[in-house]
Amino acid sequence: MPAAAQSPPMVLPRSVADALAALALPGAQAVAGASWVMRAPLRHEPQAPTWVALAGIEDLHRCDITGDRVRLGALVTHDRLAHALPAAPDLRALAQAAAGAANPGVRRIATLGGNLCATGFAAADLAPALLALDATVEIATPQGRESLPMEDFLTRRGAPGPWLLTEVTIPRGPWRSAHARLPMRKAGDYPAAIVSLSATLTPERRIERLLAAIGAVEQAPRRWHALETRAKGEPLAALADLAQDTAGITARDALDAPGWYRLRILPTLVRRAAEAIAEDTA
Repeated sequence: MPAAAQSPPMVLPRSVADALAALALPGAQAVAGASWVMRAPLRHEPQAPTWVALAGIEDLHRCDITGDRVRLGALVTHDRLAHALPAAPDLRALAQAAAGAANPGVRRIATLGGNLCATGFAAADLAPALLALDATVEIATPQGRESLPMEDFLTRRGAPGPWLLTEVTIPRGPWRSAHARLPMRKAGDYPAAIVSLSATLTPERRIERLLAAIGAVEQAPRRWHALETRAKGEPLAALADLAQDTAGITARDALDAPGWYRLRILPTLVRRAAEAIAEDTA
């Protein structure tokens, strides 16, 4: 009889320092909820020779919410995040992203850190919301800890380790935010496109500052800087028309949707998010 396949070894660190030491092993990979790892065979990805399970690191479960900021440990799940966030207009985009991602089973185990570090996952919901909320990410390395704007982290997350995402911090303020997504099929499917917005309005209800982000459209989520620039001084109702100009966005073709379709639905998602923000400011 053929020998039974052996599972790769599992390391169970109790501190960030122990996790970094384990991640320095050749090919070692961090794992939290494992919702992304479990589908690795479908993506024809080899198993890591060593798994570093992070669940026992207490600091990574942090979920601190104050009137000034939100501090989230990397192991906070989507479900916990959706229930912990207050019903506040400035945080609404993140609450909607956490509550609407994937399906209930995945949301109960999928973590913030895993969602942000899955470089092959173009349709992650949390990343666009955090981009639109001007979040920062804390990274731990053997040399110490470093804070990065979310935008910078997303361009550097494929860097060789060892490193570990430990925390995300979100400032709070007078802005209003919203998150809009369009799944290709019924509930539980991943979206063909995502738009997250946060806007600060003048007393005349024109856009003073807009942060806009897209997800699922390109290979990685990113800010939509061109829309932000065009929107300054405009009414919220004009955003959908301004979003018709998608120059500079290279939409991806995939089994769930062609690139042209992702571009076509972006103005609709911008309109939905803008209308949600308008309702909060009425």
